[in-house]
Amino acid sequence: MYVLLRWLLNALTLIVIASYVPGIAVNGFYAALITALVLGLVNALLRPVLLILTLPVNILTLGLFTLVINAFLFWFVSSIVKGFVVTGFWPAFWGALIFSVTSWLFASWLKEA
Repeated sequence: MYVLLRWLLNALTLIVIASYVPGIAVNGFYAALITALVLGLVNALLRPVLLILTLPVNILTLGLFTLVINAFLFWFVSSIVKGFVVTGFWPAFWGALIFSVTSWLFASWLKEA
């Protein structure tokens, strides 16, 4: 139940992000659900590998390079999922940042409940 609720909240977050961040578009709730699922898979499978490969740069930037990795993964998912469009790096950066923060907030909120 926890995973399903988190998935739905992440999909709703994507729709809200698309309405506020110029350069990001989601064509309906179904596309948002698929995008949230693919984002979860990409963050679970690719992100740890990329973080290890870029560890020296991440150390030099005191962890700020992680934001760049998140942006590129957000942008990458837009090339996989039809109905989810990100037009450039900066929309991907802001979208990934907002998505990460809200996902973290939802996760901490759901663990307390």
